[in-house]
Amino acid sequence: MSPTEFLQVILMAAAWGGSFLFLRMTVGEFGAISLIGLRVTIAGLVLLPGILRNPEWREQFRQNWLRLMVLGAINAALPFTLFAWVTLFVTAGFASIINATAPLFAAFVAWLWMKERPGWLAVIGLVTGFAGVVLLVGGVPATQSGAVLATAGAFLASFLYGVSANFVKTRLAGVHAWVTTGGSLIFAALWLLPLAIWQIPDRMPSMQSWAAVVMLAIFCTSIPNIYYFRLVVRAGPTRAMAVAFLIPVFGMLWGALILGEVVTLSMLAGCSVILLGTALVSAKKVPDLFSGRKRRL
Repeated sequence: MSPTEFLQVILMAAAWGGSFLFLRMTVGEFGAISLIGLRVTIAGLVLLPGILRNPEWREQFRQNWLRLMVLGAINAALPFTLFAWVTLFVTAGFASIINATAPLFAAFVAWLWMKERPGWLAVIGLVTGFAGVVLLVGGVPATQSGAVLATAGAFLASFLYGVSANFVKTRLAGVHAWVTTGGSLIFAALWLLPLAIWQIPDRMPSMQSWAAVVMLAIFCTSIPNIYYFRLVVRAGPTRAMAVAFLIPVFGMLWGALILGEVVTLSMLAGCSVILLGTALVSAKKVPDLFSGRKRRL
């Protein structure tokens, strides 16, 4: 990985870690569904002109609209909403740690779906990672009603990320990354539109919250995804997925610096064990989630 690509990984991790900060800042005023409806709508509209201007991309969109509709549900509409919901109960740092389990789920789904048997080191990594999940769940704030259920929903969101990565590998491998990203976000907006209208806030959110939503959509959704898929092409998905290891670092950092969130011992312990498990899964032979090949580190 070149220094430029490494810098892109750092910036993407900082942006995606910041997404949990913006969720915490806005979900209380907008509601989870309306907030994510706005997020994917703005993000999708930012990328849509690029698809419309390119004849080849328009044709790819036309040929794969049904697959993009499915991807919009399992990679954006559902997981984004579930993560927004959990930030009503837990800190941005805690939510970002849950997000770090996505590579574990991706490897697990590849094992079941793609019949890609993991080596013994990967099996140890999966067990270690899920042990970290158990340790992390022990730190869920029990005093808040609904916190445990929302946390379970966040883990479901991470699982859906694992499913969607394998879905892209098997169903959308030949589609340009811009089309995959923009198309899935547009369909995610269509999926959420009826419920988002139903959950329109009674009071107009503050200008600060509106600004945070725009930043969430553009700087934490549209732009990072473009650079991420470019990095997948240039450096390979194994190296590109290293960004997931860094997201909790920035999630906890932004939450502590800007919102004054407390980083607990259970969060640090759970994060460390989850990242150790993920590193073990990736250490020997990693399923290439986008090209169908396997890479060795």
